[in-house]
Amino acid sequence: MDISIIGGADGPTSVFLAGKIGDVFILPAYMILILFYGIYFVKMLSQKRQGIQTNQLGKGKNKSVRSIETKLRLMTWLIGVIQVLSVVLDWNRAAGAVRVTGVIIGGLGDLVFLIAVLTMKNSWRAGIPEKDRTKLISNGIYRYSRNPAFLGFDLMYIGILLICLNGLLFCVTVCGVVLLHLQILQEEKYLTEVFGEEYIRYQRCVRRYFGRKQRI
Repeated sequence: MDISIIGGADGPTSVFLAGKIGDVFILPAYMILILFYGIYFVKMLSQKRQGIQTNQLGKGKNKSVRSIETKLRLMTWLIGVIQVLSVVLDWNRAAGAVRVTGVIIGGLGDLVFLIAVLTMKNSWRAGIPEKDRTKLISNGIYRYSRNPAFLGFDLMYIGILLICLNGLLFCVTVCGVVLLHLQILQEEKYLTEVFGEEYIRYQRCVRRYFGRKQRI
């Protein structure tokens, strides 16, 4: 943001105004992060009380699956830390319009993730379960996306990146999105093995991220 042109002011006045405008985006960024991670941890605690282990990333026996899930687990924590630092310290090089877009995308990510978690009920897991056998969910938001929870993650990551655009957050966000995609590919292979033709038919009708190909 060029503080020298804000309201035609210069010197201390322009610095003050720039700070006030920048602060407008801090509260929405906090809200996006708190709501998203709040949904995740509340759901995890709720399932734990029922004897369900939600987070199974990196706990399987298959080496290739475990490798990607372990990297994803570490990257998820790293992104969270850098997101918080970026918001708290207001590390940003984006213009106001870009940050507004980030708020919209981040808020949409929260909404998509919430709907996905609620729709999955107790079938929701983070990672590929070795022993649990969950149901194949194809109703609600899953009629329009095979992976709405992952889509929610991507949208939230991108939203926060646009609100607090900086080089470090950009790098970890790209890595996070790539690892999420690799995890999706692993889970699709697992679901095909477990549900067989039922999942294959579902794949033919609903796109990986968003959109329907034909009626289920």
